[in-house]
Order: sequence, then structure tokens, then C-alpha cells
Amino acid sequence: MIDLLVVGGGINGAGIARDAAGRGLQVTLCEKDDLASHTSSASTKLIHGGLRYLEQFEFRLVRESLREREVLLAAAPHIIWPLRFVLPVDEGMRPAWMLRLGLALYDQLGGRSSLPGTRPVDLRQPPHRTVLDDRLKRGFEYSDCWVEDARLVALAAVDARERGANVLTRTECIGLERRGDRWRARLRNAEGEWIVEARALANAAGPWVDRLAKMALGSGTPARLRLVKGSHIIVPRQYPGDHAYIFQQGDGRIVFAIPYERDFTLIGTTDTPFDGDPGSVAISDEERAYLREAAGRYFRKPITADQIVHSYSGVRPLYEDNSARNSTVTRDYAFELDADGGAPILSVYGGKLTTFRKLAEHALARLSAHLPMGGEWTREAPLPGGEMDDFAQFLGQAASCYPWLPDTMLVRLARAYGTRIGALLGDAGSLEDLGECFGGDLYEAELRYLMREEFARDSEDVLWRRSKLGLHLPAASRERVRAWMSDKG
Repeated sequence: MIDLLVVGGGINGAGIARDAAGRGLQVTLCEKDDLASHTSSASTKLIHGGLRYLEQFEFRLVRESLREREVLLAAAPHIIWPLRFVLPVDEGMRPAWMLRLGLALYDQLGGRSSLPGTRPVDLRQPPHRTVLDDRLKRGFEYSDCWVEDARLVALAAVDARERGANVLTRTECIGLERRGDRWRARLRNAEGEWIVEARALANAAGPWVDRLAKMALGSGTPARLRLVKGSHIIVPRQYPGDHAYIFQQGDGRIVFAIPYERDFTLIGTTDTPFDGDPGSVAISDEERAYLREAAGRYFRKPITADQIVHSYSGVRPLYEDNSARNSTVTRDYAFELDADGGAPILSVYGGKLTTFRKLAEHALARLSAHLPMGGEWTREAPLPGGEMDDFAQFLGQAASCYPWLPDTMLVRLARAYGTRIGALLGDAGSLEDLGECFGGDLYEAELRYLMREEFARDSEDVLWRRSKLGLHLPAASRERVRAWMSDKG
């Protein structure tokens, strides 16, 4: 019998499994698909405080998020890095004094920060002058961070495994029965079905959290979830520079435009109610039009439908707080603990990438009366590959170690794998030593590493979650990756 079964391989589940394993608990995590297959890989890819949450007076969430921003930036500087956001002042939207006040509060809530603070910006000067509409004269620039979202999940799961957790992808929990002081869980994957007994259950199933709670506790279990769809579009790069824009909308929402994968601009997100199957969510024509028009109000040049090279959608599993609008429902996390009938089940609602580490600490605090465990440890612990003080310095060292790597490939691998780049490259001394090339800078050695170390099983795992190489490779190369992984799997 194990101590804790975690159901769900998104950021919340991976974070809880990592923290619990590091406290000495025997942990199994099961995920019915790949890690980060759903909500956690469909984000706007930010580690941020959530500037607009100040309007909903969610000061605790913003404060915690800003402080966690610093913790995560130190823990994973290879996949998380600072990003400056430019917020134009727009006539008829939030007035300049309100934006200035909100940003001043934003800078203060997080306490001491390694990131530069807010400053005014003249939009009539380069690089904004030729990018934004002529009506926009001034704005503000502030700091947050960018993250490779699906890699964050994968690295948390890798850390959990290296600390003793059993991480099972493509393994579904199909039955739960409470028997006194333990849970009997029926798990199923391609090899068959089996039973796992656990002293406690963490329900981190994301959009399926209510469904799993009802499986465990019965049909009378109250629903706690509001599902909200968020969609993004990807278009060719719209402007030079490494900054992002944040655009106010007439409906009170905001839309981001973010430099993405070197050659693209990421635009999102939407907030629409969702009541379908979270596993088959997709962007609608209305959402595409909304995002094009939202950005087109600010950019000098309109974004046309044929410029959209890719899109993605996810379902946010938000805790139902009876807010009238999807854009104002709380983004804070909440727990429902049921231990009256014996073995505890803790269901996790809401949450976001930025607060996953703190959420895991709070989840284990709720379970600490039921499971003997060690104390908190994750605050100072780097994620795999993040054992460095400065990414630029590390990149220079990597360039000296691997002078035969092309510059763009070196940067990509250093960003993705950090200090574990050596485990991927092994004894290679040339590109030819990395095996078959599948196009661009993707070689067989990387595929083997991802299958061996990061739970990758098929081409979708590699091309759209462990990386975004699917945007850069032609269809023929993507097919070669699919065939190779199918053969090796």
C-alpha cells in the first residue's frame, strides 16, 4: 500500500506528487493521457501576478503569485525568463491614473523583486511608433515572466520520479472505493488493469475533478466547478523586440500579444463558458475573430484570418464562486477535503502555473493530519536542469563545451534542458554523432532522451508539449518523427 495516489498529470498533480515524494511519502501519480495534455499546455505561458486580478480585489492571490514568481525564476531559469509588458493608455478604457495606481500596487505587493519596476513609455518612439495605431501616445511598461508551460509540468514530474514517486502516464483511474482507512483505485492502461491501495487520494484531475469526486464519493457529491474555455492564436511575428503588449478591450478583458518561438506572435486569450468534453476542446470561428479584432484595434496593421498558422484551446477548471462573468470568476485555488468516511480525498480546484508550488504545500498541509510526512522543502530546490545562478553565464559555458553546435540549436537545447544538456548530448562531438536528423535541429538523440527521461511516447508529446518544434518543422518531418517514435515505442 502506498501513502498517496495523485490523479491528474497537469501542473497541480505533478507539483503535489513532487512535493509529497520529497517529504518521504510513497507516491503514485496517474494521468490518463500525456503530462500537461490539457489545461496546463494551453495557457498564455506566463509566470505572473495577474495584474487584472487586482480589479477583483484578489490581493492574496496576486501577492502570493508575485512572490512565487521570484521563487520559480530562481528554480528554473532555463525555462522561465523575465519579460517586459507594454500597456498602452487607450481613450475610453481604464484611465491612466488607474493604470498607474494598479501598477504601483503590483510592484509593491510582491515585496523585493529581482525584476525592474514599472516605468512610463512614450509610444510615439521606436520600437512602438511603427507597430501601434497612431491614437496610442503613451503607456506603461512593467515586468512579469514567460514560461515553457508543458516543460514546467514535465520537469516537476521528473523531479517527483527522481525522489521516488511512481509516475504513470496514459494510465486512467477507472474506479475508486473507500475501504476504511484506505482507497482502492482501479487503474487501466494499454497493458491491462490493476488495483492500487493508498492511504490518501489527491484529486488533481483538472476539468475532470468533479467527475472523479463523484466516482469516489457518490452521485450526491456537489459540483464545485466552472469550466471556462480559453483560446489562443499564433501568427507570424508582428513586431520587433522582446517585449509583450497587453491590450485592453471594451468588454473589460485584456488580450496579450507575446513574442513566441522566435518567428511568431502569440495572441490570447478568450473567456467563454464551456460544457462539452474537455478532451476535445477547440477554438471557434468567433474566438478567432475576437482575437484578431482585439489585437487589430492596437496594431497598425490588421491581422487577417489567413495569417493564423496555429491555434490551441484549453479548459480552465475554476472554482465556482457564482461570479456573473467568466472573466471575473476567481483564479485562486480551493480545496475540498473529505475525510469523514475514513481515508481522505482532497480535491483541487483552480490554480495556475505560477502558484503550483505553493498550492502543493497547502495541499499537503491539509493532508498532514492523515499522513506522516517531512516538512516543506521546495522553496529553495531547483527543478531539473535549473541548477544555475545565471542563464547567460551557463549558455556561455555550454558554447565552450559544445562548439560544434549551431548557435540556434545550442540556445534551444540550453533553454529546454538547462544543465541536463550534457545528459542529452552524451559523448557526441559532432552533429553526426546525434543520429538521424528529422529536420531543422531535431536529432535522434533528443528523441531518445525525451522517451527515456521525460515520459514522451509519441510525436505529439515531443513536437507540441516537450517542445514547440511542430511550428517549425514541415509536415513530412513531423510524419518521420511520428513513424520513428511509433516504431521505438
